Amino acid sequence: MTQKDIGTIKRRLRAQKRAPSMLRGCYLDSQGNILTDFKKNIIEVSTEELEKYFAMFRKCLSGTFGQQLLPVNFSDEQIQQDTAYASLMQLCRSELDDDRASAELWESIANWVRKEKIVPAQSVNEQRNAANYLCLLLYDSFDVGYTHPDGEEDIEMSETVFNYMLCSVSPVQRGKDTLSYAEGEGMFHVLPATWDAGMPEVGFMFPSFAQGGANISEAMLYTRDTNNVHEAFLEEVFHAGVMMNATEQKETVCNLIQTTLQEECSMDVVQAVNEKVSEMIIEQKEDKASEPLQLSGKDVCRVLQSAGVSPEKVEAFSESYTQTFGEKAEIPAVNVVSHKEFKVVTPSVRIHVDPEHSDLITTRVIEGQKYIMILADGQVEVNGINIAIQ
Repeated sequence: MTQKDIGTIKRRLRAQKRAPSMLRGCYLDSQGNILTDFKKNIIEVSTEELEKYFAMFRKCLSGTFGQQLLPVNFSDEQIQQDTAYASLMQLCRSELDDDRASAELWESIANWVRKEKIVPAQSVNEQRNAANYLCLLLYDSFDVGYTHPDGEEDIEMSETVFNYMLCSVSPVQRGKDTLSYAEGEGMFHVLPATWDAGMPEVGFMFPSFAQGGANISEAMLYTRDTNNVHEAFLEEVFHAGVMMNATEQKETVCNLIQTTLQEECSMDVVQAVNEKVSEMIIEQKEDKASEPLQLSGKDVCRVLQSAGVSPEKVEAFSESYTQTFGEKAEIPAVNVVSHKEFKVVTPSVRIHVDPEHSDLITTRVIEGQKYIMILADGQVEVNGINIAIQ
């Protein structure tokens, strides 16, 4: 999916438009037991409530591709035989009107709660206040505009209808009793705490939107925490295998560069790699109709070559990359470099620099001692005080 695709769908999630047609929900307790479920036509939901629901669904379309937004790919075998895939497809085709398919999805999410969320309560109060979960499904359908050769979009010439559903899973936590003013009495009274739904922790879109239509071999997972791809959720809802989270991917690539380049892994090389990949990310991002930038092992090798790394070290990296990720694997470019920051860390010092000015940092060996040197370009301030450098 592209930024343009995401924007198209987000714009439909406004209470005033009431574009989606159906809403289903399920409320689970902290043990994964279903407390209630419901189904409502969008026209039956008040504008105030609908905006709250839509805010949750919009959140499930927010974040960075490759970090908060992750593709979940279905194999040909899954598409033909897998029960989880068949259930998701039936839910979407029925416009959320299939009670059996929705019950299967609720049970899958309940199993995720039981696997990942249940922890032994240390006290009765902790057990009483443990988070419950609100699971929501939204169905929507719209005509995809025809794109003319000049790039103009014409909705009246649409030849494709895109049908999809969004799922949002939010923690529901008990607040605190409050001392509130009763206007009719002119007094304050203690009001019992309420259970309030927060923003989604995990969610998904199925099918994903690609090239002006549905990509039925892919779902898009949303995770609030980039360090947690919710493996149990992937397993229960999609029957999908384990995938690396964004942090693990970046740490793995960094480790491969460090161990294969060895003595050639210098400040200049790291700066050059960071600058080159960051330029590629920005260039791709400026084109709203382009897919997020993915880098293969060969792509990273070309960047290393342009940074001046020797052919022998590049070949060593290529072999390690293939062994780790696979020959055809691609990684989101945002998980290869930190294009929004340039950070230098020693056991006692941390230096954060705007990536555009990373060239101000160099390394030197002076009389056998290793130094990190920063060009003092302009006024220097220390703890709010402008200092003189002599």
